[in-house]
Amino acid sequence: MKNALVIVTLSAVLSACSVAPQKQADTADQPVPAAGPETRDTPAMQAVAAAAAVQATEPLPSVELTSDLFYKLTKAELDFKRGQWQSAYVTMMVLAQQTRDPRLAQRSAEMALAAKQGGEAMAAIRLWRELAPESDEAAQYFLGFSVLGDDLSEAEQVFAQRLKAAPANSRGLAMFQMQQFLLRAKDKAAAFALMERVLKPYGQTLEAHLVLAQGAYANNDAERAAREAQQAMRIKPDSELALLTMAQVTPDADAVTRMVNGFLAKYPNSREVRAAYARMLVEQKQYDKAREQFQFLLKSQPDNPATLYALGIMSMQGNDTAAAEGYFKHFVEVVDKEGGDERDPTKALLILSQIAEERGDYAAAQSWLEQIDGGEPRLLLTVKLKRAQLAARMGDLAGARKQLTEIKSEDPAELAQVAQTDAQLLRDAGRSGDAYAVLEDGVLRYPNSPDLLYDFALAAEKLGKMELMETSLRKVMEIAPDNHHAYNALGYSLADRNLRLEEAYTLVEKAMQMAPNDPFIMDSMGWVQFRLGRLKEAEALLRQAYTLRNDPEIAVHLGEVLWAQGDQGGAQKLWREARAKDPQNDALKSTLARLNTSL
Repeated sequence: MKNALVIVTLSAVLSACSVAPQKQADTADQPVPAAGPETRDTPAMQAVAAAAAVQATEPLPSVELTSDLFYKLTKAELDFKRGQWQSAYVTMMVLAQQTRDPRLAQRSAEMALAAKQGGEAMAAIRLWRELAPESDEAAQYFLGFSVLGDDLSEAEQVFAQRLKAAPANSRGLAMFQMQQFLLRAKDKAAAFALMERVLKPYGQTLEAHLVLAQGAYANNDAERAAREAQQAMRIKPDSELALLTMAQVTPDADAVTRMVNGFLAKYPNSREVRAAYARMLVEQKQYDKAREQFQFLLKSQPDNPATLYALGIMSMQGNDTAAAEGYFKHFVEVVDKEGGDERDPTKALLILSQIAEERGDYAAAQSWLEQIDGGEPRLLLTVKLKRAQLAARMGDLAGARKQLTEIKSEDPAELAQVAQTDAQLLRDAGRSGDAYAVLEDGVLRYPNSPDLLYDFALAAEKLGKMELMETSLRKVMEIAPDNHHAYNALGYSLADRNLRLEEAYTLVEKAMQMAPNDPFIMDSMGWVQFRLGRLKEAEALLRQAYTLRNDPEIAVHLGEVLWAQGDQGGAQKLWREARAKDPQNDALKSTLARLNTSL
């Protein structure tokens, strides 16, 4: 619950406080580039080419681009691209000192960071600051490195200077930025002590107490964090940020709920607090209450994409697909109208396609998928597979399979998914033998894909190849020990054939430990208990499974348990429910035939 509040608490502020150390860390994780733009377009060449001009942001030295300077810069960049970072770095540092151009020092720092050389990077950053003492970017890089060291004294001086120099209306932002730097410090106690000293002159400001509350919380001092948050609320009782900070540092969930509700009663238009409360309710699985909060938010901002998307998800959670469809359609319209790349509608379009597919409108489902252009590679693969599945459902099996052959990838995991989908299309068309052949070929090509092996095992079982099924499922367990589906499938298969029942029990029990709320695993355990003659235990488990998932096969199993206990009326009622959902259900047909009864 508190995590949801933390995310919202500083979301708006910290998005404006992105600091150079994060950029620095990202850069340092990258290998030395093996290729890049033409030399004339490198940062160093751009710096020298523009050195004669005076920029509006900061003064730069006038540097003549001599043939010797051009040669050295070109060679340094080429060396760097070849992986020879040391010579490139040294050349840039020397040229920065000679020309007094801070951009060359910055380029030296970038080279050292790319090569993951912290000491050399810090030396270049110090030179950069010396050459551009007013550069905020240089200062941020310097602070980013300083707080990672053991001595915070230099960083303290810079923080104090920056706060003093900041205009009053932006000083709070600078405080939050300082906090973000200090979160990286190794010595949390020393970082908090630094924070206290630097913020002492600003003790009457809301932001100072909020920052101290966050710092104390990071330092595991909950009592101090609560005092600072309370002081912030006294300074500005209607501050959403103060309330959310107070909620973050309060360990009692009930107290947080009372606090948030009380605040919203006084200040009902507090969007950040209400959004945080809604997310908190989602974490607590109170979906109806969460939905009410999002609906309240939507009244004031009916075109807010985040709220529309959240309500769509909430509606899906509550099985209100009609409402979900409306929210997601509106979401797509808003995102399309706003343009830009800030929000990707791919997931919403996939859900809309799924809703249309579930009601049998395959053309509409395809139409939604056709609107997807770009997005995450993983989702794009999902889209391509789904298009093929829909084509098959509309009767074009050959065309669907052709679409699958057109999917190109070098990722074995993705190609294994394509094989699985192809087999599924064939299975759905009643071509079990062909599906088995596709999976057999897939397993030979991608032997370490647990999902493909699992599907192959089930296909083998359908054809009566029980030993091959068991061998394949045990290999899945070996490759992916946490794959509960494999344990469940093998345990259920043994129980269904009334073989090695104690082993079946152990396998399904392990699956239940991994996924205790999975209704299909509950069904398997109920069936194992039935085979072991434990009818009451079997009935309890199967009723629980059927409550969670109104599935025909679970109904068939529960019906047989009731039949065995003499409740033939209850059994037939369940079987009729199963037939209504799936008239061709194989488990129902075989059960009725075995028990020599009819509906």
